Amino acid sequence: MLLFNAVVLSVLVMLILSIARVHVVISLFVASLVGGLVAKMGISGTMVAFQEGLAGGAKIALSYALLGAFAMAVAHSGLPRLLANRIINRLRSADDSHSTRLARSARWGIIGGVVVMGVMSQNLIPIHIAFIPLLVPPLIGVMNELRMDRRLIACAITFGVVTTYMFVPLGFGRIFLHDILLKNIEEAGLPVEGVVNPTAAMAIPAASMAVGCFIALFVSYRKPRQYQDRDSSCGSPDDKPIEMRKVWAAVVALVACFIIQTVLTKTDSQADPLLVGALVGLCMMLAMRVVPWQQADDVFSGGMKMMSLIGLIMITAQGYASVLKASGHIEPLVQQTSALFNGSKALAALIMLLVGLVITMGIGSSFSTLPIVSAIYVPLCLTLGFSPVATVAIIGTAGALGDAGSPASDSTLGPTAGLNIDGQHDHMRDTVIPTFLHYNVPLLLGGWVAAMVL
Repeated sequence: MLLFNAVVLSVLVMLILSIARVHVVISLFVASLVGGLVAKMGISGTMVAFQEGLAGGAKIALSYALLGAFAMAVAHSGLPRLLANRIINRLRSADDSHSTRLARSARWGIIGGVVVMGVMSQNLIPIHIAFIPLLVPPLIGVMNELRMDRRLIACAITFGVVTTYMFVPLGFGRIFLHDILLKNIEEAGLPVEGVVNPTAAMAIPAASMAVGCFIALFVSYRKPRQYQDRDSSCGSPDDKPIEMRKVWAAVVALVACFIIQTVLTKTDSQADPLLVGALVGLCMMLAMRVVPWQQADDVFSGGMKMMSLIGLIMITAQGYASVLKASGHIEPLVQQTSALFNGSKALAALIMLLVGLVITMGIGSSFSTLPIVSAIYVPLCLTLGFSPVATVAIIGTAGALGDAGSPASDSTLGPTAGLNIDGQHDHMRDTVIPTFLHYNVPLLLGGWVAAMVL
């Protein structure tokens, strides 16, 4: 029975513990033990698989920690605070006849800004979620002044990040669509010569993400929400004057970081673009005295602490994913659900998408889910008569489902890291659940429609 499948039980335990406000790291570890024991791997076998998977997240964690330090150094330069102060001063100096219009402009400027940065973080400035602790914390005061619901910002950031890599074939999107999705489908036995542009297959699912974002912006979280004004440890103190020399030095470091990452990404270098870019950016900050030598340790340590929790969770998630793969219960899960198809393409597409949602919710990464489901779904799609484009849509959507809304996904951990800088944004209730409802439900429907019409 599906209920006794190790993957299903493990994911349910992980979600229940996370919703009950048990720390995500503990939830993942307990869920790993449950999955391993149900799969009869024993304590020893489970721990071995878990430990083997930890190494897979080490490089990612180090990259995020260094990017956090780089982001804190940029914040220390005063660049983000300069922008935030100008917005706040304009709001406070506006007379009554203009204050409402100015507040509306600032509100939509912040929303549009985080969406645009989410989009560019996947291609033009390929730093993934590292822009969040750089951009969001200095704007918390502005958002409090405007009484903006932070759940709205979390949904906007997740939309920009996830929709871009699953639809735009540049940067991380090229890795997702070409290097992982099409490559694994072809390796599973389906020629993809007819699928010249995978964005055509993912257009309907991407449009469904836009529908979810529209609902979040104009329906769910449009009403004001009150937050307390609390001190946070982001950036320089408010009473310290901003030095334009440091601001321009930070801009130069950001441009250099962008150029390095772009070159390394385009040349398919074995070096990690995020890691190298962050290291160069940090060195330039020190060389140009943006961060004084006497304060460098405190500033960099603060930035690393800000992103280190994400790194720790991602390392744990890699160990959890390793246990799920070693359990041998992923393929039986798909085979058991395929018995329910009864030759129905509509039912088959729906169940394949639901199984992809469960797997990605557990693993926390759509990039890691694609190789797993491709090997199993391609033969099923060929047997049921799905076209190559529809097959790409099913597998691509099955991989993307759950990235928004998984407690262990960087697409949810990133927004929480930035929005919870003052302790007023809960990871599960204010990021995970809102993004799950606004994106996974429409994406499920969008993927199903794409499978039926393509």
